[in-house]
Amino acid sequence: MLAKLMSYFLLGLIRVLTGSQARWVGCPPKAEQRIYFANHQSHADLVMIWAALPKELRHVTRAIAARDYWTKTPFKQWLTTAVFNVIYVSRERTADEDPLEPLLEALDQGDSIILFPEGTRGHKGEPQAFKAGLYNLALQRPQAVLVPAWINNVQHVLPKGEVVPVPVLCSVTFGAPMQLQPGEERRAFLERARAAVMALRER
Repeated sequence: MLAKLMSYFLLGLIRVLTGSQARWVGCPPKAEQRIYFANHQSHADLVMIWAALPKELRHVTRAIAARDYWTKTPFKQWLTTAVFNVIYVSRERTADEDPLEPLLEALDQGDSIILFPEGTRGHKGEPQAFKAGLYNLALQRPQAVLVPAWINNVQHVLPKGEVVPVPVLCSVTFGAPMQLQPGEERRAFLERARAAVMALRER
């Protein structure tokens, strides 16, 4: 009950602070398994995409979150597990640990996921180079629909190092689905995926 109340509170807060505009320019919201991949400039990115999804999709879509940051305090851990139902990933791994294992498990359970392929927050207008995770997921779970997204302006809501959000109009633009082409090399695919995200800035 407490988690449900917190989710309603956060949805209301996000809409007040950002306007929470979802723009589906390349595809409609649809009840199918998807991998949403987006630019990453703020810890608020996770919350923005979560809030932009319709209620029926929000409950079956899980964001990826860094374990070391989001489990630092009991409140952060409760928020990310009970409210957002995130998938934790470790940024410091042992040699025999597969970083994709928890993501693949979530996809095998039928969930959709939200991924930030840069791996860390950027500091410029353009996303950093995408890491290999998106490619490997597309290769191993081709049934998941890949949907690019551009999160606009959210870095000004919660700048790096700040804890108090600032009201700023923001939006999440969802583009046309793409897929890994037969025989497509990793670098070419990741560059194409990054270009698909960047193209949404002008939409």
